[in-house]
Amino acid sequence: MDIHIAILIGTTRAQRKSVLVAHFLQSQLNTLDGVSTVLVDPLDFTFNGDGNDPEGKDPKYTNITQQADAFLIVVPEYNHSFPGSLKRMLDSELETYNHKAVAFAGVSSGAWGGVRAIESLINAVRETGLVTIAYDMQFPRVQDIFDDNGTLLNEKYTTYIQPTIKEFLWMSRVLKQARQQSA
Repeated sequence: MDIHIAILIGTTRAQRKSVLVAHFLQSQLNTLDGVSTVLVDPLDFTFNGDGNDPEGKDPKYTNITQQADAFLIVVPEYNHSFPGSLKRMLDSELETYNHKAVAFAGVSSGAWGGVRAIESLINAVRETGLVTIAYDMQFPRVQDIFDDNGTLLNEKYTTYIQPTIKEFLWMSRVLKQARQQSA
């Protein structure tokens, strides 16, 4: 069963290193049979209002969320939490997330690898109707994992992400099949 994954870049900051992680994960996922991805950069969208109101939606993002079977959120840790720009983006499309899998990749310049951002995000994401998986990926000291051009400096990450990717794709397929059967 083919799976289409929207990879959400979780911040709009100018010096965001999480973009490097998002591109790495996209390149890894795109090598798998039956998996396609779209990279979602919040800088490419305009969200108005303060939540799930019709005037606050961006039709391009609505289309992406409708087409996606699952979501991979690459979330940097800012002050022990996740960025407000990510929350605003997620809040705009509550109807289109229901019963779709979500996985997290935490990113930080410090030793925790975005763990606290993921912990903060889980409750907000559950409220959207997305289904979280049991595994996460962390990218601590991201500046030591990728160079400024996005070249992976630590090859262990290609192996490290595999259990999470496997679980994520399994859950994505199970939920897609269940949505199709109940339609």
